[in-house]
Amino acid sequence: MNNWQKKSPLDWETYVNKMVKVSAAEKHEYEGWVLTVDPVSASIVLAVFLENEKVSISVVMGHAVQEVQILNDGDDEMKQRLSCIFAPEESKALSSEELEKRKNDLKTWLETNHIPITEQGELGRTLCVAGVLTIDPPYGPEECSSSNEIILSRIQGLIKGYLEKQE
Repeated sequence: MNNWQKKSPLDWETYVNKMVKVSAAEKHEYEGWVLTVDPVSASIVLAVFLENEKVSISVVMGHAVQEVQILNDGDDEMKQRLSCIFAPEESKALSSEELEKRKNDLKTWLETNHIPITEQGELGRTLCVAGVLTIDPPYGPEECSSSNEIILSRIQGLIKGYLEKQE
């Protein structure tokens, strides 16, 4: 086990949203912005911004990491760009006020139909139905997830019907 793998998740978190240079096994070097570090494998997920607003994502496996050097701290604008990389296209187009309105409208509608719903997550952005299904922004049927296929199918159908009535 190398020094990088021996670090704790709190140590790795200090690298998130920073430009780094990773020295890996066999004299490979990688540069990019740290999106996250996997707490199980210690693998580093790097993002490099290309022309035309495209992004290249690479993963450096934790066992291969020999040294990580911080080159630059990310400013607020860079942190925002990094946080939007994996966001659905629809949620990028909506402002936070529009997303909040969509969430509240859907929550009210589900409560009106006697479906137990709560908000979860540190910002309360995720809706949770009966503790078995979650709905993430922008709150459409595609953003529903559950291990129970029957509940998933029924709630997705309800949301599709609700959204069709809104149009």
